Amino acid sequence: MGFGELKYPAEFPGSNGAIRKRRSKQINALNSGCKLSEDFRDLSHRILHFASRGVPTIDFLREVSKMLMDFSGCDAVELRLKGGENYSRCEANRHAKQFFRFEIIPRAQNEDGENIPGSQKDSGFERLCNYIIHGHIDPSLPFFTKNGSFWIGNTENPLTFHPKPNDQQGAHDLCIGGPYRSLALIPLLLGNENIGLLQLKSKQGDYFKEDEIGLYEGVAQNLGVAVVNQHVQATSHERVKELTCLYGIAQVAERPGISLEEILQCIVGLLPRAWQYPEIAYGRIILDGVAYSTPGFQESRQKLLADIFVGGKRRGTIEVVYTEKKAQLDEGPFLKEERSLIDAVARQVALIIERREAEKDKSMLQDQLRHADRLATIGQLAAGVAHELNEPLGNILGFAQLAQKYPGLPRQADKDIEQIVSASLHAREIIKKLLLSARQMPPEKTHVNLNQVVEDGLYLLEARCNKEGIKLVRSLSPDLPEITADPAQLNQVLVNLVVNSVQAMPEGGRLRVQTLVREGHILLIVEDTGIGMSEEIVKQVFIPFFTTKEVGQGTGLGLPVVHGIVTSHGGSIKVESQVGRGTRFEVRLPVARSQDAKETCTDGTFD
Repeated sequence: MGFGELKYPAEFPGSNGAIRKRRSKQINALNSGCKLSEDFRDLSHRILHFASRGVPTIDFLREVSKMLMDFSGCDAVELRLKGGENYSRCEANRHAKQFFRFEIIPRAQNEDGENIPGSQKDSGFERLCNYIIHGHIDPSLPFFTKNGSFWIGNTENPLTFHPKPNDQQGAHDLCIGGPYRSLALIPLLLGNENIGLLQLKSKQGDYFKEDEIGLYEGVAQNLGVAVVNQHVQATSHERVKELTCLYGIAQVAERPGISLEEILQCIVGLLPRAWQYPEIAYGRIILDGVAYSTPGFQESRQKLLADIFVGGKRRGTIEVVYTEKKAQLDEGPFLKEERSLIDAVARQVALIIERREAEKDKSMLQDQLRHADRLATIGQLAAGVAHELNEPLGNILGFAQLAQKYPGLPRQADKDIEQIVSASLHAREIIKKLLLSARQMPPEKTHVNLNQVVEDGLYLLEARCNKEGIKLVRSLSPDLPEITADPAQLNQVLVNLVVNSVQAMPEGGRLRVQTLVREGHILLIVEDTGIGMSEEIVKQVFIPFFTTKEVGQGTGLGLPVVHGIVTSHGGSIKVESQVGRGTRFEVRLPVARSQDAKETCTDGTFD
């Protein structure tokens, strides 16, 4: 709202129609040098009416100050109000470049333990103001009214001040001075409580008339009621906006099928309407480096910020800014209630994120359970098929080997039988892998040094790496603790992982095999710079019979066998891959205990 002429409803006592009807009376009153009591009543009505409109406090004080200055004709009007831990002070000055000023003045305590504005200078005028605010005056003194108001027509003359009879401080002189010769200092009373001070200031000497002071006291009394009423109205209005904002956030979060990104963008749109000046307020949420903001958002020094903590970790911020400069309030240009609101919104956003991430984790766990169930079913099927095939394969192999011993076999028949034997042995190896994948073959565990297993395995594979143009890099941790494992099965793990990496680097590359100790586990890491795998393929690499190779190039059992061996040893395997950048397998195996529990019971006794 600007500083132009105020307009009021036609039925209001201060409307243009009512003013025209009284114009002749006012002209006569002005010619006689005084105002009518009816004019003071109209002023009080306008102030009370404006207080009921629920405008922000600063806007209310600015317009009321303008009403008082226009009505009184003074050069300046000042209001001081008590509130919480601070004083608020506003001044309208018709001659200043900045027509209206507002500030929060911290409180301090005087020698009597009373709260006073702490930032004011210790001048005679300020001491006089504090005396009036705290009621430390004797109404029977000159320049004071029976209601405790002070008025004077010449501030250049020293004023001998006598405190109340029960005050210990004796009479002393006060030099008011300053640019204004005429002053009227009128307490704002609400019942028996003084809630502030109205100051009317004029550079003209003897500006106020004695009979006007009583009328101004009536206006001040109504102003005190208006201040309290406006505070209640404005506070209620702000509270409604805050609750509406929080309710809107709850509604957005419950919308079916809405993504987290859409939720955050909707919340940002709700923020400006909950602030005291929504027309210049803009919001922004930053989560994990991604920003969601209202249209027209721009950086500003006048901002209110709250951190978003999810699971004790700072993930982002919520920010509300004003694009125009506003007077300082509780926290910059913002109210303390707005600080509480933005903190509450930050907590709500954190809860929404936690819930969404918990739902995502639940979905992932369900996928893993389904995957595990699928593996168990396939394992049971594979074990049953393998057992059924073992007997006929054994017969084929046995009879083929017997046929090879028959004397006088033609050369071609001997070659064909050799092919039968080779194929039978290959089929038997596949069955062994199936049984390992299904954990049907118990490992023969002993204390093993993983570095030795790696060295033995790479001895046979290094020549193939050189042939394929692959640089093999060993990075084996010295003094590696032993693990309890089946060395043959660990060798199979290494060979399968290395061969898998070699096949992923048809144009050559770099293969790194590493061992190290971490958190009570031995790690075997096989890392290549091959073609890599997509996220969808990575999810399926341990499923039996799944393969990306062409028909006849692979069985899809290599990595499932690795998974079966590792898990049967109480370990775990993790794979990370990026298309075009390579793949990393990390096998974690528990370190061997210092003394394995071995049951060596024979005939019911222990050795």
